[in-house]
Amino acid sequence: MIALGCVVGVGAGLAAVYGIGAMQRNPADASCKPAAELVKRLAPLARGEVAAFGIASEPKRLPELTFMGADGKPRVLADFQGKTVLLNLWATWCVPCRKEMPALDALQARLGSDKFEVVAVNIDTRNLDKPKTWLQEVGITKLGYYADPSAKVFQDLKAIGKAFGMPTTLLIDPDGCELGALAGPAEWASDDAVKLIEAASGKI
Repeated sequence: MIALGCVVGVGAGLAAVYGIGAMQRNPADASCKPAAELVKRLAPLARGEVAAFGIASEPKRLPELTFMGADGKPRVLADFQGKTVLLNLWATWCVPCRKEMPALDALQARLGSDKFEVVAVNIDTRNLDKPKTWLQEVGITKLGYYADPSAKVFQDLKAIGKAFGMPTTLLIDPDGCELGALAGPAEWASDDAVKLIEAASGKI
């Protein structure tokens, strides 16, 4: 009985630490079976300019991340169902974020379609007009504007071990399953990145 109690206690403790994230992340994981096959094809393409991109070893559904569109209305990850999404979290105070934004803009210009979108979510929590002004000043015109001034989307990803700093980027399949993630910047307009995204979105 004592041993059983310890097991139950440990299980309860783990549930307290990991339970919320797991419950949010794991529902309908059976729908991620196609993603599990896809990541096998993507693994050899994580090289060169995207060598640091970590391919998911076991693709799982991500939590229902919430942020705002350019019109100020709430958007959720499920709104992009049917599209492969490159989800990027950035902020104007993050120098590496600012450096990679033109490449993300170029990637959207090259591959953006009804099958793929770069969803760059700004998480500035102060001076909320600054991100839009900065994007205009540097000529970022192809990316849609998404924002989360509460930075909750970052905290939700951090809770499942997918956000450690800025920028944070995740590649997500049309069913909302994680294909891979990158902590830090990348040259997203490079041939290496384009080949990775094309393979993920079924273009090659």
